[in-house]
Amino acid sequence: MSKASSELILNADGSIYHCNIRPEHLADIVITVGDPNRVEKVSLHFETIEHKSSKREIVTHTGTYKGTRMTVISTGMGTDNIDIVFSELDALANINLETGENNPEFRKLSFVRLGTSGALQADIPVDSLVIGSHGLGLDGLLHYYQGSEEFMMAEVEDAFIKHVNWSPKKARPYLVEASSTLMEKLASDETKQGITATACGFYGPQGRFLRLAPNPIDINDYLTSFQYEDLRITNFEMETSAIYGLAKMMGHEALSLNAIVANRILGEFSTDSYATVDKMIVYALDRLAK
Repeated sequence: MSKASSELILNADGSIYHCNIRPEHLADIVITVGDPNRVEKVSLHFETIEHKSSKREIVTHTGTYKGTRMTVISTGMGTDNIDIVFSELDALANINLETGENNPEFRKLSFVRLGTSGALQADIPVDSLVIGSHGLGLDGLLHYYQGSEEFMMAEVEDAFIKHVNWSPKKARPYLVEASSTLMEKLASDETKQGITATACGFYGPQGRFLRLAPNPIDINDYLTSFQYEDLRITNFEMETSAIYGLAKMMGHEALSLNAIVANRILGEFSTDSYATVDKMIVYALDRLAK
């Protein structure tokens, strides 16, 4: 079925509406970052850059690193932005933008998020790298899509809901596993692994108390103490669960690698977070280019 122009929205030059790129600008390996300024920090390592574009907070550079073609794109903060960027990148790969019809052959993308995050375990030091083995969504995004339950882990979700005494007024938490293919590429003794929790905000939803009290006020204690078999929650951020969920539903691979710039349990913050982010970028690029 052809998509209506109000659903598949294009710019005057034929590029897709928000991401502002055309299919030929998109590599099969896609690095996502939240901060638009981090796009250039990644692409500075490229040998060649074939395309650059920007619109609002979405900046895109496509080029090659050690002979491997890659796209790096900024999403901005939050799962709502992930919904926009991932939907449009999938459309670039798998929909004919001229006819609005699905392409006859499926094109699989590999998404790697390079983000910053706060640790929720005392034994995960600042300046370390953490891979999200799973994404725990506290944001509710996946529930807006039919068939999303197929990719969720209901038993672990139920255990978490009971442990936290999760309010029925909030969206049901969902858990999605990372790509095993990308895990093999990026995991090493230089990384730690665990569940990455994804909040719908930075302050109250992550237990920060300025003038408004979080609900529950001790959410971080609940997250830190949760364990299901060998799974525990290692860190808190704002994008991973949507990345994992949408990628799984669309048939793509996805993995989230985070530089730990704070430890919420110890109340510590990195003294040189920029160096940690740079270390993460080079680590990921080298492993993706192998």
